[in-house]
Amino acid sequence: MSIKVLLRNTVYLILLVLVVGTGLIFPQGSDEKARRYTRAMEFDYLDWSVDTLWQKITQGKDQKLGSVEQKEQVYAYLQLVAEVQNLDNQIAILYADPTIKDPAAGSASFITSLKELKQQQNSMTPGVEKILQEQVSSVLAKENIEDSSSVFPPVLYHISPLPLSLLISPRDRIQLDADISIQPGLSDDQKSDLESEVESGMNVSALVEEVGGIGTYPSMIMMTTDLNWLVDTIAHEWVHNYLTLHPLGLNYDTSSELRTMNETTAGLAGTEIGQKVIETFYPELIPIPVSPASSEATVLPQPPTFDFDEEMRITRENVDTMLSQGEIEKAEIYMESRRRVFWENGYLIRRINQAYFAFYGAYNDTPGGGAAGSDPVGPAVVQLRQKSDSLGDFLKTIAEMDSFQQLESAISDN
Repeated sequence: MSIKVLLRNTVYLILLVLVVGTGLIFPQGSDEKARRYTRAMEFDYLDWSVDTLWQKITQGKDQKLGSVEQKEQVYAYLQLVAEVQNLDNQIAILYADPTIKDPAAGSASFITSLKELKQQQNSMTPGVEKILQEQVSSVLAKENIEDSSSVFPPVLYHISPLPLSLLISPRDRIQLDADISIQPGLSDDQKSDLESEVESGMNVSALVEEVGGIGTYPSMIMMTTDLNWLVDTIAHEWVHNYLTLHPLGLNYDTSSELRTMNETTAGLAGTEIGQKVIETFYPELIPIPVSPASSEATVLPQPPTFDFDEEMRITRENVDTMLSQGEIEKAEIYMESRRRVFWENGYLIRRINQAYFAFYGAYNDTPGGGAAGSDPVGPAVVQLRQKSDSLGDFLKTIAEMDSFQQLESAISDN
């Protein structure tokens, strides 16, 4: 790499950290009235990004491992994460069990073991992150996303406790007016208290929600044992970092359509890249296709399955209709009744309200609409991907857009 390219990349990385960091600390379009309730608990993205990027830059070189050793190290790390999570759960159960008189004494040995496992996990984390970063990068390099041979921005992520999002929408329509990140660790009671305080003080719909990944730089990713989900999320957040250096990402908060274009693009590309990482490096994790039943076999009738996406689409469209007719209270009662239906079918959703749909509706790469209902933006992004010759062509094309009208024009061209 030439000195000129190295200097360019260094400048771009600094700008990326500053743009992403300051953009997340002070969300564009966020209501200052809402921030009166959160200032003392807001998450400092800029400090986190700078500290984590410095750790990545100054990280010493690891011993070069072969593909077999890399895979073994990744699997060993995931097993360690599973053991940590299991011990955490056992300790939580001891403290919640009313028959346990002295949970501190009962959990002492668990806490000691947990401390040792976390030390092992912390020592393994940098190496495993580097392995997965390189594997995702190798797939990106094959997709012709960048003109040069090196992927830019470099794939960087870090496992970290993620901040919570305070989401705010008007009550009379579904629209994300604020997405304010607050410190992780709030209990469900504390989440409900904050939601109630904001709703009563501002007459809005509010929701405190967890997220799995955030497009800081380096990206912030939740701890998990699911490798398929992990590589998908690493790729998803990298796409956000890539788009941040182009018009689509820079205009993320300009309109709901552009936000949906960003999230749907990241969803589609992240899934596609993640699948290729699994196919290339962990083919044993590819789901085995189920053979169709023999025509001579007796097929027993199956009970109807609960289609989450279809049921959520129906819910969203009915809510949109009620709100368009000014029936706000009716829509809110309906959403709570539907939440109970989802709960009874195994989906443990704490709240469904206008803020819920304003947030999840932007992730519109799901066939059938899901929480986006009949919003045409996501399907248009999917159509552009289908028309594109490659993932690289798709990302290069959509990255330069700064309006939904440009997307509509692109998919209408023959």
